[in-house]
Parts: sequence; structure tokens; C-alpha cells
Amino acid sequence: MAGTSSRADEGKKKARIEIIPLIDVIFFLLATFVLFTLSLQRTADIDITLPKADPNSRPNPEDTTVYLQVSDEGTFYWKFGNQSAPELIGPSEIIPRLQDYKNRFGENARVLLRGDTKAKFGAAVMVLDEVRNAGIDQVSVETVSSTTGR
Repeated sequence: MAGTSSRADEGKKKARIEIIPLIDVIFFLLATFVLFTLSLQRTADIDITLPKADPNSRPNPEDTTVYLQVSDEGTFYWKFGNQSAPELIGPSEIIPRLQDYKNRFGENARVLLRGDTKAKFGAAVMVLDEVRNAGIDQVSVETVSSTTGR
């Protein structure tokens, strides 16, 4: 009997499991699952009301802000308010002007530090230090570069 069963098995092919089509099916199911879960995510928005600029509005004529601009050449421009023209000053003039400005306006003293397109960071830090030494608390740094002497 043992001899007859081995002859019957010789003519039959052994079953093989092909893994490549199985991998293809798994990747297809994975991609389908990922795309399906991404489509389920809902994006929500919040309605907000943004302020609108009035094209007829004019700058405040009583602006007492000092605009200090640092240039790439190490020169400084002093501008008082938004109506005056910038004035070229030297580094030694910054301290007395800031102290005079602080004495005139007290707690309302405000400084906006500007830089032109290639201004050096060291000069801007020096101006910030002098503003702090003058006791002026309201200091802002303009984040948009501008042309020299604006």
C-alpha cells in the first residue's frame, strides 16, 4: 500500500502560494484605506470679520512717533512724526536726541526702528540699546525693509 500511494502522489503537482499577487492586493487595499480615511477628514473654517482700510483716511497729523532708520552704510535717519522729512544724523546724535524726545513726551514716547534692504543687524541692536537706555518703553521694529532715507 505504501508503494501505491507514492506513485499516485508523483503525478500531482504540489500547491504553491504565489506571494507577488498577494502583495499587490495588500498594497491596493492599503492605498484605498488611506485615501478613504483622508476623504473623511473635514476641514472646518471660522468666520471672522477683518477690518477694512478706509481709502479716504489720512495719517494722524499729531503723530509723535520717532522713526529711526538704519542704513547699510551705517548711517542713521531721524524722522519725527509722519509729516516730516527724514534727517540724516550721526551715531553720536542718537543718544541726546532720544533723551530730549523722552523728556518732551514722557510716557507717550514711541520709537519705530526701520532698516533698509541691506542694513546690518549690529547697528540696529545698537539703536535698540540706546532707546532702552533713554528709558523709552514703546519700541517697535518695522519688519518691512524700505529704501534708505524713507
